[in-house]
Amino acid sequence: MTDDAPEPPSGLRAMLPDLAPWRASRDFRRLWYAGLISNFGSFLTFVALPVQLKELTGSAAAVGAIGAVELIPLLVFGLYGGALADAWDKRKLIVWTEAGQGLLSVALLLNALLPHPAVWPLYVVAALSSALVSVQRPALDSLWPRIVAHDHLPAAASLNSFRWTVGGVAGPALAGVVVAYAGLGWAYGADLLTFAVSVVLVVRIAASPASHEAAKPSLKAIAEGARYAWGRKELLGTYAVDLAAMFLAMPLALLPFLADELDADWSLGLMYASVPLGALLVSLVSGWTTRIHRHGRMVVLSAALWGLAIAAAGIMSNVWLVLLFLTVAGGCDMVSGIFRGIMWNQTIPDELRGRLAGIELLSYSVGPTVGQVRAGGFASYWGVRTSVWSGGVLCAGAVGLLALCLPKLMTYDARTDQHAAQVRDQRAAAQV
Repeated sequence: MTDDAPEPPSGLRAMLPDLAPWRASRDFRRLWYAGLISNFGSFLTFVALPVQLKELTGSAAAVGAIGAVELIPLLVFGLYGGALADAWDKRKLIVWTEAGQGLLSVALLLNALLPHPAVWPLYVVAALSSALVSVQRPALDSLWPRIVAHDHLPAAASLNSFRWTVGGVAGPALAGVVVAYAGLGWAYGADLLTFAVSVVLVVRIAASPASHEAAKPSLKAIAEGARYAWGRKELLGTYAVDLAAMFLAMPLALLPFLADELDADWSLGLMYASVPLGALLVSLVSGWTTRIHRHGRMVVLSAALWGLAIAAAGIMSNVWLVLLFLTVAGGCDMVSGIFRGIMWNQTIPDELRGRLAGIELLSYSVGPTVGQVRAGGFASYWGVRTSVWSGGVLCAGAVGLLALCLPKLMTYDARTDQHAAQVRDQRAAAQV
């Protein structure tokens, strides 16, 4: 270290989030605010929609079926959305899909205001929302590395996680109160307002056109991205671990029924907020993540602990212990998400970033989507709590097995990985 080099932070300061991306990039700040606001509204609907389905049907399987109707759009538009993100202006994709989500909030609001709300619009909106999110997320995920310096990407991952968890804590907690005392319409109306504000913020960021090397959206382009991912076994490991964790141990569709079994209807909003709360607590002390280099090991460890915490939540009969273990699970999931994001953003070249972001979207979205179906089906046959704890146990076992089968994930080191070095050189050349 040279005499004029800045000293690394120490003590409490070393644990706090690194604000370097926030200070250095105006577009990062605008996109961060837009995401915070729209996520807050989305979490209102995230709670309101299954609650409304439960009120209209009284069926755990019907609530879990939300995942089934979301699956096909997710599979189709996730991969194609990644190709679009590489070939089109990323900002425009984000703006138009955000506006489309606002229109879907209008549909939910109008249906909720009917004297006898229908069930089918809830599934239609869930499917269309899944399609829009599947187009938007690859564009959004591939935009961050363009507006943030390469060395700031770990800090940006932590700040983005913090943004998501703030909405994830406040949104569900408020939704429980709003739905109980003001009604579903107010939750959907607030979601509509947040999308409108988000669009205003996103249109002000700089355009982000396709790179010259990017392929036009096509099946061939999608296949090219898939071949690249298949050749990177450490990336495959991150996808597989997250897919297993979310498919086997995502209990959110069952929380309305779990609250009923514990005779604690008042706790539903807190249950939905507990997982994001754990993530938020980790985000607040995420400074340490920038000093970790073996990211794959952290992905595996935190995913296994997520499963064990979910299993403990399913076993407990005291609602406060259930809330505690859901919070622990959320913290573990956040650690996994931070290190997955760092690996993706620091090692994937710009011309493939959208298509790989589409594959990433499938890895962290298909699991929860299909997991809702699994959880609802298990609960119908063996009970709600059995469905929760058995999924957690299966998750921990599956993650351990994947770690044995994919050794490159466990040996990944950002300091020596050739792909990380290539992307670093690519970014440096682009700035010359």
